[in-house]
Amino acid sequence: MNIKNNVLETIGNTPLIRLNKVTKHLPATILAKVDYFNPGNSIKDRMALKMVEVAEADGRLQPGGTIIESTSGNTGMGLALAAVVKGYKCIFVTTDKQSKEKADVLKAVGAEVVICPTNVLPTDPNSYYSVAKRLASTTPNSFYCNQYDNLANRQAHYESTGPEIWEQTDGKITHFVCTAGTGGTICGTAKYLKEKNPNIKIWAIDVYGSLLTNYYKTAQYSKVINLLQINAAKKIKLTKRWNWYAEVTLQQTDAAAPIKVPLIFTRNRIAYEGVFFKNLNLSTGLEFRFYTPYKAYNYSPVMGQFF
Repeated sequence: MNIKNNVLETIGNTPLIRLNKVTKHLPATILAKVDYFNPGNSIKDRMALKMVEVAEADGRLQPGGTIIESTSGNTGMGLALAAVVKGYKCIFVTTDKQSKEKADVLKAVGAEVVICPTNVLPTDPNSYYSVAKRLASTTPNSFYCNQYDNLANRQAHYESTGPEIWEQTDGKITHFVCTAGTGGTICGTAKYLKEKNPNIKIWAIDVYGSLLTNYYKTAQYSKVINLLQINAAKKIKLTKRWNWYAEVTLQQTDAAAPIKVPLIFTRNRIAYEGVFFKNLNLSTGLEFRFYTPYKAYNYSPVMGQFF
């Protein structure tokens, strides 16, 4: 019998879906790795479970403990699912810009949700980063995941997302497109794919005006997340925490492009493909790269990561 022992065993092995109508004029195979098929409805389930498993193995997370994390919702959902199955409590710290529905869903799976102001610096005592760290230091038997610095974030995608894509494309993938985010998805997946074929191109998509884009343009370190750095050659490289240097080209979206462009592009994919895309950064990235003249038209297949 093909029966899963619990919901965590359904994480991963998500499908690759070919985009047909919205890419019909392009001489390339464009595929979507649709990770909202995961039980928590996002790719974050992968790294959430891995962070818990690694913390269990090294003793940082003890039986009956409390998982604490700052999250916009998706990572929290993945952690909450792991906590339900494994018997942990959860405290998630999020910002007031997140929807009430996201907080309600986290509460529905047993988590305590703490709301913090958005318009403060990360170092501010009231930021959701600072509050999460403070809760971790004052809550007995707790584990602070810290997805931004946690190597299990990258490890999850090196062990699952990368191998899945390689196998699903029979090793024919030529490009991997992904938002920069925390760096975990793109760096873990890229590391595996580059080991299999060094010629695979890795495109990190980030929006104009983001912290990473500012560093990309000016080489000035300010508040940019510390998992990624960019050198003078405009390549993202990983910091020492990652112990691996990826050749990842950062493709920033055009400042002049109105937000309605990715919104329309996303809407069209839903209407014409029946595939829902939640990440507007990547929608913009695909519009930027695939709907302008570029040599990538000569490659096949091009793999986009959607979640």
